[in-house]
Amino acid sequence: MKFLSILLISFSLMSCAQTDAHASSAHDANSPEMNKDLDSLQTAYFASGCFWCVEAIFESVKGVQEAVSGYSGGTTKNPTYQEIGTGKTGHAESVKVYYDSSVVSYETLVEVFFNSHNPSTLNRQGPDAGTQYRSAIFYETDEEREIAQAAIKKLRSEGTRVTTEVSPLDVFWVAEDYHQDYEKLHPNQSYVKAVSIPRLNAFKAKMPEVLK
Repeated sequence: MKFLSILLISFSLMSCAQTDAHASSAHDANSPEMNKDLDSLQTAYFASGCFWCVEAIFESVKGVQEAVSGYSGGTTKNPTYQEIGTGKTGHAESVKVYYDSSVVSYETLVEVFFNSHNPSTLNRQGPDAGTQYRSAIFYETDEEREIAQAAIKKLRSEGTRVTTEVSPLDVFWVAEDYHQDYEKLHPNQSYVKAVSIPRLNAFKAKMPEVLK
């Protein structure tokens, strides 16, 4: 019983769902979107596991000026991290990517998406399981939908099992302030060291040509 308790504690320390002791459950109005001039940029929305990891990956790409962590694909209005963690709101941990299309294309961002996670695992990435960690692309235009579906068709033709959801974007809710730039600001946090940084480094090794 003691050994089982140790295992459960160790697993919780390696989970994106662990609660920061100093975190507020309320959304912070001082979001990254309000701190930069992003009006001239295009946007794209992706979900592929813990948004701490996904945000850091996209922010390493040339042409991406900002990636904001948040929640998409659910029904609850203004969801909190604690609420989406139950898996009952329908939301996925997502990122809103602000990018300059003259530097990086949407097609390349979709390629970044598929090269930085495992799309074959349904509702799971690494140690994180639940519908909130599903693989998803939330599109804003028919062109984006067609690009996403073409990428999936190509992967499947090559023998890759793809569980990625492709859905129209409804609402993107910005996550609480303490989630923004989490990997950058907490490099020594246990999950970041064990999961986020290795995942970022694996992506960098796979697509060095797109890095800043």
